[in-house]
Amino acid sequence: MQHVFSSVIVAADVRIPGCSVRMERTPGRGVDWCRNGVIAKRKLSEIVYNEAGGIVYGSLVQARDILGGVHFHEVTSLPAPSQLPPRPRLVDREAAIAELEALREDTTDAPITALITGSVGVGKSVLALSWAHMIRSHYPDGQLYAELRGHSDGAPASPQEVLGDFLHALGIPAELIPGDTAQRAALYRTVTHDQRLLVVLDDAFTAAQVRPLLPASPASITVVTSRYRLAGLVVQGARGVYIDRFDAAASLALLRDALGSDRLDRQLEAAAELVELCMRLPLALSVAAARLAGRPSWPIRAMVTALAEEQQALTIGDDVALRSALDLSYRALRPETARLYRLLALVPGSTFGGDAAAALAGIPRVEARRLLGELTDANLLTDISDGRCRFHHALVRLHAAQLVEAEDQREGAEGRLLAWYLATAARAERQLRPYRTGLPRDAEPSPAEPTDFGGPQDALGWLESERTNLSAAVTLAHARGREVMAWQLADAMWPLFLYMGHHVERVGVEETGLAAARAAGDLYGEAKMLNRLGLSLNDLGRYDDAVARFDEALEIWRRLGEREREAGSLRRLGLVAAGRGDRDAAIAGFTASIGIFRELGADRKAALGLIDLAGVLVTQGRGPDAVIHLEQARGLLRGVDDLYNRARVGILLGYAQVDHEQADRELRSALEMMNRLGSSVGRAAALEGLGELAQRTGRPEEACHCYEMALEVLGEAKSATYLRLRGRLDHLS
Repeated sequence: MQHVFSSVIVAADVRIPGCSVRMERTPGRGVDWCRNGVIAKRKLSEIVYNEAGGIVYGSLVQARDILGGVHFHEVTSLPAPSQLPPRPRLVDREAAIAELEALREDTTDAPITALITGSVGVGKSVLALSWAHMIRSHYPDGQLYAELRGHSDGAPASPQEVLGDFLHALGIPAELIPGDTAQRAALYRTVTHDQRLLVVLDDAFTAAQVRPLLPASPASITVVTSRYRLAGLVVQGARGVYIDRFDAAASLALLRDALGSDRLDRQLEAAAELVELCMRLPLALSVAAARLAGRPSWPIRAMVTALAEEQQALTIGDDVALRSALDLSYRALRPETARLYRLLALVPGSTFGGDAAAALAGIPRVEARRLLGELTDANLLTDISDGRCRFHHALVRLHAAQLVEAEDQREGAEGRLLAWYLATAARAERQLRPYRTGLPRDAEPSPAEPTDFGGPQDALGWLESERTNLSAAVTLAHARGREVMAWQLADAMWPLFLYMGHHVERVGVEETGLAAARAAGDLYGEAKMLNRLGLSLNDLGRYDDAVARFDEALEIWRRLGEREREAGSLRRLGLVAAGRGDRDAAIAGFTASIGIFRELGADRKAALGLIDLAGVLVTQGRGPDAVIHLEQARGLLRGVDDLYNRARVGILLGYAQVDHEQADRELRSALEMMNRLGSSVGRAAALEGLGELAQRTGRPEEACHCYEMALEVLGEAKSATYLRLRGRLDHLS
């Protein structure tokens, strides 16, 4: 039996905040909506119009008439985020748990924020994570976690950074995440407004750091830990739960849990003294217990004596117990384990894996992973996800940092780590942009075991996971006077920014790279970073600043006799002129650059110039001339592994073609290629082209729809493209 369905709409592999489908029937019969991929069926005679709105991450199929069977398969979607670190062992704290439960059960029409405060080492994080694991089943839309580094040896985590990670975890592709903190916060509120989320924000420094990270839904809950009372949050409705040090009974219970009742009961007097020497601080007790647990034959009295001697040499303060416990635990480590513990304080980011640890210490990866396991067993490190670790507490990292200053050749260790970052970023770069050859990536000797990748997706995944560390490594290299390393690493990060955005961070990294190249007196590196920074500024519509950078680069290339690079700067100046609307200057710049590229046999770069030239010709209404240049560019790119620029040819052909059906085919093919690449800029350009075609052929509603989708895809409100799209919409309305 055959069936005819009309206006069947199927959404698969979808994670869609607010996507909807609108179907109009014949006049007088009303309008139907179906949301989030619901199937809609109407009689053929009734349907005259259907439309999908919003952003679909996955597949969307719309069809008017289908003859034959229609089969629907189970929809797959991204899993809800589950970011909580492993559940820690909780001792005592029944009263605090009861207080937190009462807070959660107190019905309210606003999101709940629980603020856990207390002194250093008192167990705030352990309580927060333990309770979060207890209640996680009540929050099926996901659990988010961020370490805010309020009391680390580096800068606290910025809300902008954390919001980017949260939005990505909630299913928003990185290329759709805005650069501006306020825009990220607004998108976060939109995404979370009807979800049941559990958010844990560990070690907060200020209320201002926390406020943008609070979800919007009253069905959500946020757990914040801080040494401070954060009155700004309390004023806004946060409920405080203060925890103090253990009493003697709870302290002994912690030791009993780690050492066993038999051992503790035989040495109860010494155990009681140990409790007081640790000032009943759970963190200090845990470190001491970890050391005793690793030495079953060691009497507790020996630990008491050693700890008392340590404390006599320390200045009395709130962290004296913890510092003395850490010193004893550190001295019990094997020499190679102790060395790695010290060196890990040099990692510029907050997390690290076995490969980075191996490079840092100059040891094989297998050995590094084994030593990380020993440090985790000693309660000095904490496992997170995907084989990565972090220090157990900010004070533990500070302790390691103080030791590395005193006992290690810091320069050699940092050099090994930075060399690994550069070599691995260069390998990722080659996977993603294989046509970029002969790039200088020789600032440091390559590591013995560089990380390799199976393909472009693996390479991009590594760049994104290490993004914070890579950006911090550029800053570290510059601060340590490793200037060539700094600019080469900044340059190697280009594919990450090209594919994933991170616009604000990109400008910061490139400004540091430029300063480093200048400090090194490296004219080649300076001109490269000037070009990089000029492109970033041009994308943000900062045309005067972009021209200044490109002019400086052009002068350097001419001094160096680099004619191909000179042509590249002329082309970039043409891009700025085109952005400003100075078409004659743009055509002059593009024509000059194309001539040099052809003379030098640089076919791919000549194709890029032809694409840019065709874009200006299109704005002048010279479509047939533009088509000639675009077909030449397509021929030059044939066989070149550069899908992005082949898609750009298709987008411009969509503007230039007189045949509207051919233009539509070109634009839709280009949009599909940009989707495969995951380029937000490219997708927005293709959608803008489809909108312009719809507007040109008398379909204003469809044009508005395409422009709105392009704006949502782009997400960068400061960019020139965003402002142009906004102007198109304003004109239509």
